[in-house]
Amino acid sequence: MPERVLRGCCVLCGVNICITKGGVTSKQKALIVAEITKMLQRVLGKRPEHTHIIIEEIEPENWGYSGLLTTEYLKRQAPRHRP
Repeated sequence: MPERVLRGCCVLCGVNICITKGGVTSKQKALIVAEITKMLQRVLGKRPEHTHIIIEEIEPENWGYSGLLTTEYLKRQAPRHRP
């Protein structure tokens, strides 16, 4: 599927990914970027040079999950995972 062209410019594609900070390596981030780029090329016909991927790491105390801040959620889950 070819990219659409608007007024002589290619339509850029951007993907924002938010994750909690820590626990994701640079190697994993590189793999995420490579795989999403390939998927957008395959599914939407986007050229890799027109694809932008932003990985934003959010501090756990700034991320809410299941009605709690992630830091509090993890504290409550920790006793369940102890042997």
